[in-house]
Amino acid sequence: MQEKILKAKPGMPFVVLFILLYLAAIAFIIIGGNLLSNQVTAGAILLAIGIIWTMIGYIPFFGFKIIKPQEALVLTVFGKYTGTLKEPGFYFVNPFSVAVNPAYKTRLGQSDDVATVSVPSVKVEGVSLQSNYVSKKISLKVMTLSNRKQKINDALGNPVEVGIAVAWRVVDTAKAVFNVDNYKEYLSLQCDGALRDIVRIYPYDVNPGIDTTGDGEPDEGSLRGSSKEVAERIRDKIQSKVENAGIEILEARITHLAYAQEIASAMLQRQQASAIIDARKMIVDGAVGMVEMALEMLNEKEVVELDEERKAAMVSNLLVVLCGNRDAQPIINSGSLY
Repeated sequence: MQEKILKAKPGMPFVVLFILLYLAAIAFIIIGGNLLSNQVTAGAILLAIGIIWTMIGYIPFFGFKIIKPQEALVLTVFGKYTGTLKEPGFYFVNPFSVAVNPAYKTRLGQSDDVATVSVPSVKVEGVSLQSNYVSKKISLKVMTLSNRKQKINDALGNPVEVGIAVAWRVVDTAKAVFNVDNYKEYLSLQCDGALRDIVRIYPYDVNPGIDTTGDGEPDEGSLRGSSKEVAERIRDKIQSKVENAGIEILEARITHLAYAQEIASAMLQRQQASAIIDARKMIVDGAVGMVEMALEMLNEKEVVELDEERKAAMVSNLLVVLCGNRDAQPIINSGSLY
């Protein structure tokens, strides 16, 4: 089903016309009633025309439609798709046209895409009845979908919690209304499916043995380090699934990423241990360089000559001082070096 733009007629001239017709019908009733005593036939005809129009003259008023900016109205007449009103304005269409929007009562998370007009409450026997009118117009604005967080196993089988926010809009109203049952629920379901398909390809952290690009070679892709690339793949995946629903996905962004609660503490300890090991490695590399530099400078300036045993003791003492967690306590040796 392809979208067809409906070229409707301006509504204001028809408003004036129908009001004048109603006034004419009232005049016919008055004149026809006065003529019944003298000219029965003419009076009866005028009276009948006036009464008939008074009874059915309200029907054309159902053909008036108001379209605001970034709104659309899909219309059908006796089940046949006649077109979509997209341009903002006041129009007159076939009074028997029916607006179609199966998703008009569906409200997505963080999407203000349902216009609700409150009607004053009415009290019946002490009970307040509140009536709400929900418009069947389709919003063409950019909207945001934020589904609930999902628990998904990553490439290594670790359960992680992931949440995304998707910016989307309707670009083809006919596809959105007629190709799927409820385009909002359809979008929500496809977002969950695409998120699960992409997340299971990546590990949470970089793992040298994982191929995330599909080229057969391990790479450094991860959910935590490649969030931009992951979000882009999720966007492309969702777009391919909702193309037939007339929806355009503008952006997908990861809003929440964490290990599942049952393994979060263990993974935190693992990350802390890895950070401690990396820090210790850096400290040892620096200490070894400093010891090597000290020995070279002592040898070049001939400050003192040390045998291998004394060099080993000096290296040991320097490494203890440089690599220790606490400040060294100096001990003054007042005797001979040997």
